[in-house]
Amino acid sequence: MFEYLAVPYSHPDPKTREYRFEMANKIAAKLMSEGRMIYSPISHCHPIAQYGLPKDWEYWKKYDLLFLKMAKRLILVTLDGWRESKGIVKEMEIADFLNIPIAFFDPMLMEITFVMINVEKK
Repeated sequence: MFEYLAVPYSHPDPKTREYRFEMANKIAAKLMSEGRMIYSPISHCHPIAQYGLPKDWEYWKKYDLLFLKMAKRLILVTLDGWRESKGIVKEMEIADFLNIPIAFFDPMLMEITFVMINVEKK
């Protein structure tokens, strides 16, 4: 099983989207160098989206849901804008619904700083 890397992405400024893409790659590489199996939807989908596809959550949610359902953990990267990100909010809600633990990754420290274990719902 793999861990799903959630990074805020959507933004009106293309430079901000590019920065977030680069950070997703950098963080995914760090985690993979530690032996973790990582799926990074931003790393996978950003290059594809450059060929005329939408860059918002509404379009990509079906792909993200498919992979998130198979993940053993969601690693949430706390880049600026993560609290306002529609995609991050939805990914957290889905992880919570599916009882997938959520880990918070601090991009300044380049490490996981907190893990939230979901309690199974009755």
